[in-house]
This record gives sequence, structure tokens and C-alpha cells, in this order.
Amino acid sequence: MLLLELFWSFVKIGFTSFGGLSMIPLISSEMISHGWMTASEVSDIVAIAEMTPGPLGLNCATFAGMRAAGVIGAFVANMGALSPTFTLAALASVFFEHFRDNKRLGQIMTGVRPACVGMVAGVVIDLALVNYADSAGKIDVYSLILGAVDLVLLIKFKVSIPKVLLFSALVGIILYGVIGL
Repeated sequence: MLLLELFWSFVKIGFTSFGGLSMIPLISSEMISHGWMTASEVSDIVAIAEMTPGPLGLNCATFAGMRAAGVIGAFVANMGALSPTFTLAALASVFFEHFRDNKRLGQIMTGVRPACVGMVAGVVIDLALVNYADSAGKIDVYSLILGAVDLVLLIKFKVSIPKVLLFSALVGIILYGVIGL
């Protein structure tokens, strides 16, 4: 039954999100509501999925499925995540020529984009609360400063994401492992 629930959860995620970061609120909701993960574990899964090569949704499905039901769970979650994409791509390829210049489809997509931005903003707030505050809700100033430094490195100095991740990992080891903040 767990595998069927896992498959169905990722089918719903695949059909109701638009890939990338828009999947995170749905993944978080499904993982927490089924008791497969905590909010902190979902945050960790998202961080790992962002660091590894490949699409975020499939990486999250792999890690979440593995966490919930092992290797078979990872496979089932990936099949669930891929089945909507495969189905919709097959249908789209059949009807592509018909809808190519459709004005209404363009209007629909113009309406969907702001919804995606809103969902991503919601995820940013949720993840910020998990990553920059402890369980009592107290803000961790050092994490906040590190996040700001990372943002500056990425945007102003155009440092690559892997280098920023490595920098942050090293600072985290020093601050929280060696110094013990």
C-alpha cells in the first residue's frame, strides 16, 4: 500500500506542478501529510536534489522515495513523477500543430506564470523558516549572514553554484562543527 501511495503522490505532484521549484510545496505537503518526512528532512532533500545533477523533481522523487520505501520506493516515486510528463508530452505532440498559434493558450500561460511565482515565494518563506531558525523559532544570525554572503557571491560576483555550495559547507563545518555555535 505504501508503494501505491508513493506512486499516487508523485503522480499528483507531476500533474499539478510545472517542474522545478514549483514542485517543492507539493512534495513538502505530500511527504509531511503522509508522515514520510519532517519539514527539516524535506528541506534537506531539496538541498541535496539541487546539488545533484538532473531535474529537481526527479531528484526529489528519488530521495523521497528512497527515504519512504528504499530502492523500490525511489523507482516507484520516479515512475509516478514521470508518468504525467510522459502522458502530457504524448498528448501535446498529437495536438501541437493545432494549438501552436492559439491565442487562448497564450492567455492561459500568462495567467499561470504568476501562480508559479507565488508558489515559489511560499516555498522560499517556508524554507527560510526551517533553515534560518531553530526549533524554538529563534533566528540563527550566522546562517542568515551566510545566506546573504552566498546571495552576494551568486548575484554580484557570479560565483558558480558548486563553488558557493562548497564554500557554505566549509563555513558550516567550521562554525557548527569545529567552533560549535
